Amino acid sequence: MKKFAISTLGCKVNQYESSAIKEELIVKGYEYVSFDESADIYIINTCTVTNMAAKKSKQIIRRARILNKDAYVVVTGCLAQNTPLEIQEQTGADLVLGNSEKSNIVKFIEGRNNRVTDIMSMDIYDNMHISKADTRTRAYVKIQDGCVNFCTYCIIPFVRGPIRSRNLTDIINEITILVKNGVKEVVLTGIHLDSYGKDLENIQLIDVIKQINKINGLKRIRLGSLEPTIITMQFINEIKKLDKFCYHFHLSLQSGCDKTLKAMNREYTTKQFKDATTLIYDQLENSSITTDIIVGFPNESDDDFIDSYNFIKNIGFLKVHVFKYSRRKGTKAYNMANQINGNIKAIRSKQMMQLANEMTNNFLNQYINKKVEVLTEEDAGKYIKSHTKSFVSVLIEKSDSKLNEIYNVVITENKGEYLKGTISE
Repeated sequence: MKKFAISTLGCKVNQYESSAIKEELIVKGYEYVSFDESADIYIINTCTVTNMAAKKSKQIIRRARILNKDAYVVVTGCLAQNTPLEIQEQTGADLVLGNSEKSNIVKFIEGRNNRVTDIMSMDIYDNMHISKADTRTRAYVKIQDGCVNFCTYCIIPFVRGPIRSRNLTDIINEITILVKNGVKEVVLTGIHLDSYGKDLENIQLIDVIKQINKINGLKRIRLGSLEPTIITMQFINEIKKLDKFCYHFHLSLQSGCDKTLKAMNREYTTKQFKDATTLIYDQLENSSITTDIIVGFPNESDDDFIDSYNFIKNIGFLKVHVFKYSRRKGTKAYNMANQINGNIKAIRSKQMMQLANEMTNNFLNQYINKKVEVLTEEDAGKYIKSHTKSFVSVLIEKSDSKLNEIYNVVITENKGEYLKGTISE
């Protein structure tokens, strides 16, 4: 029996697709091993969203060859889709497959044929399936692929192609199987989740959520990254009716300066973003919001950065993921004038991360002495790691709890990145 290992970089969509690849190979008789072990086949599911992600992807490809010089090294994912010839020349990979080839990866591995389809010609959702989750508690379920927003800094539309939405029946069937296999929480993911249904008839993201909420045994529903424009009063009123929906929203901001947002080709203003966050906090009790921020975008002046900093400070996020602008060849921003010096990016990143840490600490303080519901997920030594519905991390004593169970917990301490608590009746 041939042994295989997988290394996954990047987003939750990649994680889902790697899980599907893993299941397919096991069904075909291959044996799964850790990536650190010697394997006959190494599969690297790459990312290219930043230069650092691309660099790390290449490092892991080369590492596979070191782990077993005779292994068959397979590279797929967004970096493979973007620069297939470069990948093969620079890393010596044996097989390079594009994103559209993932659903038939066993065929390509056994046929040993490189293939990277023109992703921009894809117009049908490419089905992949999972039946189990690695952690058992939470499963990522991909329901959408592609993006047509073409933000000026982003390479993803070019490596993921146009919008394709997954059939609702297929989504329901997969989640039903996952729940039967012990999963209590699902996270709906996609490259541009808001776009779900735009290529179908008479269906939107909210319709999918409402149908999933009916699945017996499922306890929680989460969403991946969203645009603020999806948050309307109508949307809020619909999710208020759903007992399994978790009030945690990852709204991708990127900048708190309108001038920069326009240069990025983001399809909203700071006012629209602020209106969305106000709706969430005012209408949904115990809700939380996380976001992404880019600093050092071309032509971002000191005043622009200060505007962005102050805007973020006034929102009050649970967590802010800070990224220094990464220049990606093939995007409009790559050729923009006034590229920002790396030292300036580093200074702005440090300032923004300090603010992010302060906001996280302030947000967590409001939970002290409060009772929350948590779902236990992971063994963490003396403790078990769990999350609230608002995606706040909570540690509880292992002796008092079991994995994959829901408990009421009284919060006793704020540890900066997470909370500690004790189980309550």
